Amino acid sequence: MELSYCTNVHPAEDLDGVIEQLARYAGPARRAAGLDRLGVGLWLPAPLAGRLARDPEARARLAAALAAEGLEVRTVNAFPYTAFHAEVVKRDVYRPDWTDTRRADYTLDCAEVLAELLPEGAVGSISTLPLGWRSPWTADDDDLATAALARVAAGLLELRERTGRTVRLAIEPEPGCVLDTVDDVVDWLAPRIGAPIDLDPVDGDLAAPPRIDPEFVGICLDTCHLAASFADPVEAVRRIRRAGLRIPKVQASAALHVEDPADAAARAALEAFAEPRYLHQTRALAADGAVLRVDDLPDALDRLRTDGPWRVHFHVPLHLAPAAPLGSTTEVLRRAVEAVRELPDGDETHLDVETYTWTVLPGGAGDLVAGIAAELRWAVAELSGVAAERVAS
Repeated sequence: MELSYCTNVHPAEDLDGVIEQLARYAGPARRAAGLDRLGVGLWLPAPLAGRLARDPEARARLAAALAAEGLEVRTVNAFPYTAFHAEVVKRDVYRPDWTDTRRADYTLDCAEVLAELLPEGAVGSISTLPLGWRSPWTADDDDLATAALARVAAGLLELRERTGRTVRLAIEPEPGCVLDTVDDVVDWLAPRIGAPIDLDPVDGDLAAPPRIDPEFVGICLDTCHLAASFADPVEAVRRIRRAGLRIPKVQASAALHVEDPADAAARAALEAFAEPRYLHQTRALAADGAVLRVDDLPDALDRLRTDGPWRVHFHVPLHLAPAAPLGSTTEVLRRAVEAVRELPDGDETHLDVETYTWTVLPGGAGDLVAGIAAELRWAVAELSGVAAERVAS
Protein backbone atom coordinates (compact mmCIF):
# COMPACT_ATOMS: atom_id res chain seq x y z
CA MET A 1 0.00 0.00 0.00
CA GLU A 2 1.33 3.41 -0.98
CA LEU A 3 1.54 5.89 1.91
CA SER A 4 0.78 9.59 1.63
CA TYR A 5 -0.53 12.46 3.69
CA CYS A 6 -3.41 14.68 2.59
CA THR A 7 -2.66 18.32 1.85
CA ASN A 8 -6.17 19.48 2.78
CA VAL A 9 -4.57 20.41 6.10
CA HIS A 10 -3.04 23.37 4.23
CA PRO A 11 -5.19 26.37 3.24
CA ALA A 12 -3.65 27.10 -0.19
CA GLU A 13 -6.24 27.90 -2.87
CA ASP A 14 -4.01 28.73 -5.88
CA LEU A 15 -0.99 27.23 -7.60
CA ASP A 16 1.57 29.52 -5.97
CA GLY A 17 0.14 28.66 -2.57
CA VAL A 18 0.19 24.91 -3.21
CA ILE A 19 3.79 25.03 -4.41
CA GLU A 20 4.82 27.15 -1.42
CA GLN A 21 3.25 24.71 1.01
CA LEU A 22 4.88 21.70 -0.63
CA ALA A 23 8.22 23.39 0.03
CA ARG A 24 7.28 24.63 3.49
CA TYR A 25 5.62 21.48 4.86
CA ALA A 26 5.57 18.38 2.66
CA GLY A 27 9.24 18.25 1.71
CA PRO A 28 10.46 18.99 5.23
CA ALA A 29 7.99 16.44 6.68
CA ARG A 30 9.35 13.79 4.31
CA ARG A 31 12.88 14.46 5.45
CA ALA A 32 11.91 14.61 9.13
CA ALA A 33 10.08 11.29 8.81
CA GLY A 34 13.17 9.68 7.31
CA LEU A 35 11.47 8.77 4.03
CA ASP A 36 13.32 8.61 0.74
CA ARG A 37 10.08 9.38 -1.08
CA LEU A 38 6.66 10.53 0.13
CA GLY A 39 3.24 10.59 -1.42
CA VAL A 40 0.99 13.58 -1.03
CA GLY A 41 -2.76 13.28 -1.36
CA LEU A 42 -3.37 16.56 -3.15
CA TRP A 43 -6.35 18.72 -2.33
CA LEU A 44 -7.02 20.87 -5.36
CA PRO A 45 -9.74 23.53 -4.90
CA ALA A 46 -12.09 23.56 -7.89
CA PRO A 47 -10.76 26.76 -9.55
CA LEU A 48 -7.19 25.47 -9.34
CA ALA A 49 -8.16 22.00 -10.62
CA GLY A 50 -9.85 23.64 -13.60
CA ARG A 51 -6.78 25.74 -14.36
CA LEU A 52 -4.39 22.80 -14.09
CA ALA A 53 -6.59 20.59 -16.27
CA ARG A 54 -6.38 23.14 -19.10
CA ASP A 55 -2.89 24.61 -18.66
CA PRO A 56 0.05 22.31 -19.47
CA GLU A 57 2.56 24.89 -18.23
CA ALA A 58 0.84 25.09 -14.85
CA ARG A 59 0.86 21.30 -14.57
CA ALA A 60 4.57 21.28 -15.42
CA ARG A 61 5.25 23.81 -12.64
CA LEU A 62 3.42 21.63 -10.14
CA ALA A 63 5.20 18.48 -11.29
CA ALA A 64 8.58 20.19 -10.98
CA ALA A 65 7.77 21.40 -7.46
CA LEU A 66 6.79 17.89 -6.40
CA ALA A 67 9.94 16.36 -7.86
CA ALA A 68 12.14 18.97 -6.20
CA GLU A 69 10.85 17.92 -2.77
CA GLY A 70 10.96 14.12 -3.33
CA LEU A 71 7.17 13.91 -3.51
CA GLU A 72 4.77 12.02 -5.73
CA VAL A 73 1.02 12.00 -6.25
CA ARG A 74 -1.18 8.95 -6.56
CA THR A 75 -4.36 10.26 -4.97
CA VAL A 76 -6.41 13.45 -4.89
CA ASN A 77 -8.93 14.56 -2.28
CA ALA A 78 -11.87 16.02 -4.24
CA PHE A 79 -14.32 16.06 -1.32
CA PRO A 80 -14.03 19.77 -0.36
CA TYR A 81 -14.85 21.84 -3.45
CA THR A 82 -13.23 25.04 -2.21
CA ALA A 83 -12.75 27.24 0.89
CA PHE A 84 -11.99 24.30 3.20
CA HIS A 85 -10.29 26.66 5.63
CA ALA A 86 -12.99 29.30 5.80
CA GLU A 87 -13.82 30.64 9.25
CA VAL A 88 -16.90 28.40 9.30
CA VAL A 89 -17.13 25.35 7.00
CA LYS A 90 -19.64 22.99 8.64
CA ARG A 91 -22.17 21.74 6.01
CA ASP A 92 -20.73 23.90 3.25
CA VAL A 93 -18.20 21.11 2.67
CA TYR A 94 -21.00 19.05 1.07
CA ARG A 95 -21.74 21.72 -1.55
CA PRO A 96 -22.04 21.39 -4.47
CA ASP A 97 -23.40 17.88 -4.13
CA TRP A 98 -23.65 15.19 -6.81
CA THR A 99 -26.90 16.62 -8.22
CA ASP A 100 -24.95 19.69 -9.39
CA THR A 101 -23.02 19.39 -12.66
CA ARG A 102 -20.14 21.33 -11.11
CA ARG A 103 -19.31 18.32 -8.94
CA ALA A 104 -18.75 15.99 -11.91
CA ASP A 105 -16.86 18.71 -13.80
CA TYR A 106 -14.55 19.24 -10.82
CA THR A 107 -13.94 15.52 -10.41
CA LEU A 108 -13.01 15.08 -14.07
CA ASP A 109 -10.67 18.07 -13.85
CA CYS A 110 -8.93 16.43 -10.90
CA ALA A 111 -8.64 13.18 -12.87
CA GLU A 112 -7.06 14.98 -15.82
CA VAL A 113 -4.44 16.52 -13.53
CA LEU A 114 -3.78 13.31 -11.62
CA ALA A 115 -3.31 11.26 -14.79
CA GLU A 116 -0.39 13.48 -15.78
CA LEU A 117 1.18 13.54 -12.31
CA LEU A 118 1.04 9.78 -11.69
CA PRO A 119 4.33 7.86 -11.56
CA GLU A 120 4.83 5.57 -14.53
CA GLY A 121 2.67 2.46 -14.21
CA ALA A 122 0.80 3.72 -11.14
CA VAL A 123 -2.98 3.75 -10.66
CA GLY A 124 -4.64 6.89 -9.29
CA SER A 125 -7.55 7.47 -6.92
CA ILE A 126 -9.87 10.38 -6.16
CA SER A 127 -12.02 10.52 -3.03
CA THR A 128 -15.38 12.31 -3.12
CA LEU A 129 -18.36 13.08 -0.93
CA PRO A 130 -21.16 10.52 -0.40
CA LEU A 131 -23.65 12.26 -2.72
CA GLY A 132 -24.48 15.11 -0.31
CA TRP A 133 -25.98 15.97 3.04
CA ARG A 134 -28.91 13.69 3.89
CA SER A 135 -31.63 16.32 3.63
CA PRO A 136 -33.20 17.50 1.53
CA TRP A 137 -32.65 14.47 -0.71
CA THR A 138 -35.23 12.96 -3.06
CA ALA A 139 -35.62 10.13 -5.56
CA ASP A 140 -35.02 12.68 -8.31
CA ASP A 141 -31.77 13.64 -6.61
CA ASP A 142 -30.79 9.96 -6.61
CA ASP A 143 -31.35 9.85 -10.36
CA LEU A 144 -29.28 12.97 -10.96
CA ALA A 145 -26.43 11.66 -8.82
CA THR A 146 -26.52 8.28 -10.57
CA ALA A 147 -26.28 9.95 -13.97
CA ALA A 148 -23.43 12.18 -12.80
CA LEU A 149 -21.40 9.28 -11.42
CA ALA A 150 -22.03 7.27 -14.59
CA ARG A 151 -20.76 10.27 -16.57
CA VAL A 152 -17.60 10.42 -14.47
CA ALA A 153 -17.01 6.68 -14.86
CA ALA A 154 -17.34 7.08 -18.63
CA GLY A 155 -14.92 10.00 -18.49
CA LEU A 156 -12.40 7.92 -16.55
CA LEU A 157 -12.64 5.18 -19.16
CA GLU A 158 -12.02 7.74 -21.90
CA LEU A 159 -9.07 9.09 -19.90
CA ARG A 160 -7.51 5.64 -19.72
CA GLU A 161 -8.01 5.03 -23.43
CA ARG A 162 -6.46 8.40 -24.26
CA THR A 163 -3.56 8.48 -21.79
CA GLY A 164 -3.00 4.88 -20.70
CA ARG A 165 -3.47 6.01 -17.07
CA THR A 166 -6.10 4.50 -14.77
CA VAL A 167 -7.79 6.78 -12.24
CA ARG A 168 -10.59 5.52 -9.99
CA LEU A 169 -13.20 7.46 -8.01
CA ALA A 170 -13.84 6.46 -4.39
CA ILE A 171 -17.08 7.46 -2.64
CA GLU A 172 -16.39 8.27 1.00
CA PRO A 173 -19.23 7.54 3.45
CA GLU A 174 -19.53 10.16 6.17
CA PRO A 175 -21.85 10.53 9.18
CA GLY A 176 -24.92 12.64 8.43
CA CYS A 177 -24.73 12.31 4.66
CA VAL A 178 -27.03 10.52 2.23
CA LEU A 179 -24.55 7.65 2.38
CA ASP A 180 -23.74 7.70 6.08
CA THR A 181 -22.03 4.32 6.47
CA VAL A 182 -20.26 1.67 4.41
CA ASP A 183 -23.52 -0.30 4.34
CA ASP A 184 -25.29 2.73 2.89
CA VAL A 185 -22.76 3.07 0.06
CA VAL A 186 -22.90 -0.62 -0.76
CA ASP A 187 -26.71 -0.65 -0.70
CA TRP A 188 -26.86 2.41 -2.96
CA LEU A 189 -24.04 1.62 -5.35
CA ALA A 190 -24.35 -2.13 -5.85
CA PRO A 191 -27.69 -2.04 -7.73
CA ARG A 192 -26.34 0.71 -10.00
CA ILE A 193 -23.11 -0.90 -11.15
CA GLY A 194 -22.58 -2.64 -14.45
CA ALA A 195 -22.38 -2.02 -18.16
CA PRO A 196 -24.88 0.39 -19.77
CA ILE A 197 -28.22 -1.24 -20.63
CA ASP A 198 -29.67 -0.96 -24.14
CA LEU A 199 -33.43 -1.33 -23.68
CA ASP A 200 -34.18 -1.20 -27.39
CA PRO A 201 -31.21 -2.35 -29.47
CA VAL A 202 -33.23 -2.13 -32.68
CA ASP A 203 -34.14 1.52 -32.31
CA GLY A 204 -31.03 2.42 -30.36
CA ASP A 205 -33.04 3.74 -27.41
CA LEU A 206 -30.68 5.69 -25.17
CA ALA A 207 -33.22 6.22 -22.40
CA ALA A 208 -31.92 3.23 -20.42
CA PRO A 209 -31.06 3.88 -16.77
CA PRO A 210 -27.39 4.86 -16.48
CA ARG A 211 -25.04 2.28 -15.00
CA ILE A 212 -21.93 3.03 -12.95
CA ASP A 213 -18.86 1.08 -14.03
CA PRO A 214 -17.33 -0.62 -10.94
CA GLU A 215 -13.96 -0.63 -12.68
CA PHE A 216 -13.85 3.12 -12.10
CA VAL A 217 -16.09 3.84 -9.09
CA GLY A 218 -15.58 2.24 -5.67
CA ILE A 219 -15.42 3.17 -1.98
CA CYS A 220 -13.03 5.29 0.07
CA LEU A 221 -12.74 3.87 3.56
CA ASP A 222 -12.21 6.76 5.99
CA THR A 223 -11.40 4.99 9.24
CA CYS A 224 -12.49 7.92 11.43
CA HIS A 225 -15.93 7.83 9.82
CA LEU A 226 -15.97 4.03 10.02
CA ALA A 227 -15.17 4.14 13.73
CA ALA A 228 -17.75 6.85 14.40
CA SER A 229 -20.44 4.54 13.04
CA PHE A 230 -19.35 1.79 15.48
CA ALA A 231 -18.98 -0.56 12.49
CA ASP A 232 -16.82 -3.67 12.55
CA PRO A 233 -13.92 -2.74 10.23
CA VAL A 234 -13.21 -6.29 9.05
CA GLU A 235 -16.85 -6.99 8.19
CA ALA A 236 -17.12 -3.62 6.45
CA VAL A 237 -14.22 -4.50 4.16
CA ARG A 238 -15.66 -7.94 3.48
CA ARG A 239 -19.08 -6.51 2.67
CA ILE A 240 -17.55 -4.16 0.11
CA ARG A 241 -15.73 -7.06 -1.49
CA ARG A 242 -18.81 -9.31 -1.56
CA ALA A 243 -20.67 -6.57 -3.43
CA GLY A 244 -18.05 -6.61 -6.17
CA LEU A 245 -16.75 -3.15 -5.30
CA ARG A 246 -13.20 -1.88 -5.05
CA ILE A 247 -11.53 0.07 -2.24
CA PRO A 248 -9.22 2.40 -4.17
CA LYS A 249 -8.36 4.44 -1.09
CA VAL A 250 -8.18 4.28 2.70
CA GLN A 251 -8.04 7.55 4.60
CA ALA A 252 -5.98 6.79 7.68
CA SER A 253 -7.71 8.70 10.44
CA ALA A 254 -8.89 8.26 14.01
CA ALA A 255 -11.99 9.47 15.84
CA LEU A 256 -12.36 10.56 19.45
CA HIS A 257 -13.64 7.78 21.72
CA VAL A 258 -15.36 8.51 25.03
CA GLU A 259 -16.04 5.42 27.10
CA ASP A 260 -18.11 7.21 29.76
CA PRO A 261 -19.63 10.44 28.42
CA ALA A 262 -21.50 10.93 31.71
CA ASP A 263 -18.20 11.47 33.49
CA ALA A 264 -17.68 15.16 34.32
CA ALA A 265 -13.99 15.09 33.40
CA ALA A 266 -14.79 13.50 30.03
CA ARG A 267 -17.41 16.14 29.26
CA ALA A 268 -15.03 18.93 30.20
CA ALA A 269 -12.35 17.45 27.93
CA LEU A 270 -14.85 17.11 25.07
CA GLU A 271 -15.88 20.74 25.32
CA ALA A 272 -12.40 21.75 24.20
CA PHE A 273 -13.01 19.93 20.89
CA ALA A 274 -16.33 21.68 20.19
CA GLU A 275 -14.81 24.23 17.80
CA PRO A 276 -16.72 26.35 15.26
CA ARG A 277 -15.09 25.55 11.88
CA TYR A 278 -15.88 21.92 11.13
CA LEU A 279 -18.83 19.64 11.74
CA HIS A 280 -18.12 17.04 14.43
CA GLN A 281 -20.88 14.47 14.13
CA THR A 282 -21.25 12.45 17.34
CA ARG A 283 -22.60 8.94 17.82
CA ALA A 284 -23.59 6.97 20.93
CA LEU A 285 -23.78 3.20 21.18
CA ALA A 286 -26.88 2.12 23.09
CA ALA A 287 -27.03 -1.05 25.16
CA ASP A 288 -29.18 -2.75 22.51
CA GLY A 289 -26.61 -2.03 19.78
CA ALA A 290 -28.48 0.91 18.25
CA VAL A 291 -26.33 3.84 17.13
CA LEU A 292 -27.81 7.18 18.22
CA ARG A 293 -26.93 10.19 16.09
CA VAL A 294 -26.41 13.91 16.64
CA ASP A 295 -25.03 16.16 13.92
CA ASP A 296 -22.48 18.20 15.90
CA LEU A 297 -20.57 17.91 19.15
CA PRO A 298 -22.05 20.99 20.88
CA ASP A 299 -25.55 19.57 20.33
CA ALA A 300 -24.42 16.17 21.57
CA LEU A 301 -23.15 17.70 24.79
CA ASP A 302 -26.63 19.17 25.27
CA ARG A 303 -28.84 16.21 24.45
CA LEU A 304 -27.17 12.93 23.44
CA ARG A 305 -27.67 9.99 25.77
CA THR A 306 -24.72 9.23 28.03
CA ASP A 307 -25.44 5.63 29.05
CA GLY A 308 -23.12 4.21 26.38
CA PRO A 309 -19.82 5.15 24.74
CA TRP A 310 -19.53 8.04 22.28
CA ARG A 311 -17.46 8.50 19.17
CA VAL A 312 -16.86 11.92 17.67
CA HIS A 313 -15.97 12.76 14.08
CA PHE A 314 -12.86 14.72 14.94
CA HIS A 315 -9.71 13.57 13.14
CA VAL A 316 -7.16 13.32 15.94
CA PRO A 317 -3.44 12.89 15.13
CA LEU A 318 -2.63 9.20 14.81
CA HIS A 319 0.40 9.25 17.09
CA LEU A 320 -1.12 11.46 19.81
CA ALA A 321 -3.55 9.59 22.01
CA PRO A 322 -5.82 12.17 23.69
CA ALA A 323 -5.33 12.50 27.41
CA ALA A 324 -7.54 10.30 29.58
CA PRO A 325 -10.47 10.02 29.97
CA LEU A 326 -10.65 10.50 26.18
CA GLY A 327 -9.23 8.03 23.70
CA SER A 328 -8.91 7.49 19.97
CA THR A 329 -9.88 4.74 17.54
CA THR A 330 -6.50 3.85 16.06
CA GLU A 331 -7.29 0.16 16.62
CA VAL A 332 -10.13 0.47 14.10
CA LEU A 333 -7.60 1.90 11.64
CA ARG A 334 -5.18 -0.96 12.22
CA ARG A 335 -7.85 -3.62 11.71
CA ALA A 336 -9.27 -1.94 8.62
CA VAL A 337 -5.84 -1.65 6.96
CA GLU A 338 -5.05 -5.26 7.78
CA ALA A 339 -8.33 -6.39 6.24
CA VAL A 340 -7.76 -4.33 3.09
CA ARG A 341 -4.20 -5.61 2.69
CA GLU A 342 -5.56 -9.17 2.67
CA LEU A 343 -7.73 -8.47 -0.38
CA PRO A 344 -6.43 -9.78 -3.73
CA ASP A 345 -5.95 -6.20 -4.94
CA GLY A 346 -5.22 -4.72 -1.52
CA ASP A 347 -1.73 -3.62 -2.50
CA GLU A 348 -3.31 -1.25 -5.03
CA THR A 349 -5.15 0.67 -2.30
CA HIS A 350 -3.75 4.08 -1.40
CA LEU A 351 -3.28 4.87 2.29
CA ASP A 352 -3.64 8.60 2.87
CA VAL A 353 -3.11 10.08 6.35
CA GLU A 354 -5.88 12.67 6.62
CA THR A 355 -5.62 14.78 9.76
CA TYR A 356 -7.00 18.09 8.52
CA THR A 357 -7.84 19.28 12.04
CA TRP A 358 -4.36 20.28 13.26
CA THR A 359 -5.23 23.98 13.33
CA VAL A 360 -8.41 23.44 15.39
CA LEU A 361 -6.94 21.08 17.95
CA PRO A 362 -7.19 22.24 21.56
CA GLY A 363 -3.94 24.07 22.14
CA GLY A 364 -3.24 24.59 18.43
CA ALA A 365 -1.17 22.76 15.83
CA GLY A 366 2.28 23.33 17.26
CA ASP A 367 5.10 22.50 14.82
CA LEU A 368 3.12 21.20 11.85
CA VAL A 369 6.12 19.69 10.06
CA ALA A 370 7.06 17.75 13.18
CA GLY A 371 3.44 16.65 13.66
CA ILE A 372 3.01 15.39 10.10
CA ALA A 373 6.35 13.60 10.26
CA ALA A 374 5.42 11.94 13.54
CA GLU A 375 2.14 10.70 12.06
CA LEU A 376 3.98 9.26 9.07
CA ARG A 377 6.49 7.50 11.31
CA TRP A 378 3.57 6.10 13.31
CA ALA A 379 1.94 4.82 10.13
CA VAL A 380 5.13 3.10 8.99
CA ALA A 381 5.64 1.50 12.40
CA GLU A 382 2.05 0.55 13.25
CA LEU A 383 0.49 -0.32 9.91
CA SER A 384 2.80 -3.23 9.21
CA GLY A 385 4.28 -3.37 5.75
CA VAL A 386 3.06 0.06 4.69
CA ALA A 387 5.85 1.81 2.82
CA ALA A 388 8.40 0.37 5.23
CA GLU A 389 10.87 -0.15 2.38
CA ARG A 390 10.81 3.59 1.77
CA VAL A 391 12.34 4.51 5.13
CA ALA A 392 15.74 6.04 4.56
CA SER A 393 18.66 4.09 5.97
